[in-house]
Amino acid sequence: MKKFLFILVGTLLCNAHAWSAAQDHQAIRDCASAFVQQQTASLPGKTRFEVSAIDSRITLESCAKLQAFLPQGSPLMGRTMIGVRCNENKGWSILVPVQIKTSLDVWVSGRQLAAGHVLQLADLTTQTIETTRVDGITDPLKITGKVLRYGIGAGQMLRDNMLRVPYSVTQGQTVLIVLLGKGFTVRSAGVALSNASDGETVKVKSETGKVVSGQARGNGSVEISP
Repeated sequence: MKKFLFILVGTLLCNAHAWSAAQDHQAIRDCASAFVQQQTASLPGKTRFEVSAIDSRITLESCAKLQAFLPQGSPLMGRTMIGVRCNENKGWSILVPVQIKTSLDVWVSGRQLAAGHVLQLADLTTQTIETTRVDGITDPLKITGKVLRYGIGAGQMLRDNMLRVPYSVTQGQTVLIVLLGKGFTVRSAGVALSNASDGETVKVKSETGKVVSGQARGNGSVEISP
């Protein structure tokens, strides 16, 4: 009979009654399985995994205190390794191969869309995919209102690196330069020297010909703090 006790984030302590001198491989696999289930519970979509059999030639001393953990550098997705160690006597440690997949409802383009298109919900549809990595976008609020960096075809999955927020100012645009000081504000006209989204740094050329840097704002202005 085996008992599983969750104790720390990133590890799982498994208490198992030892009935023989050699460690039962199934108890090790059960401990690794419980750990994966615990660690993937908060992932989006539906996760399934398969814990591989342990080489029958491996013999380990029986242990009543097993602890599962994720080895440093090992991902919690795809083909990976889950560590299980013995926390009593001299102890031992073993790596158990695991295959983890997840089914996600991701957002894809419903039709061909050009670069620079501002995405709306009507442009999108969902598609269920099974993947060995958490990929794609599952929240439409992270897409709508964003701008495509390049053109895409119908049915193409949307990713963060394909999108940008709309520009607040564009290169060559006449902008309002707002100089913010302690107890005073000075406004003047200028020309943006590059594109920038809200909050990004942009250089502008003032009416006097001086080039200054400030933060782009959504109202077509650039704020400068002395």
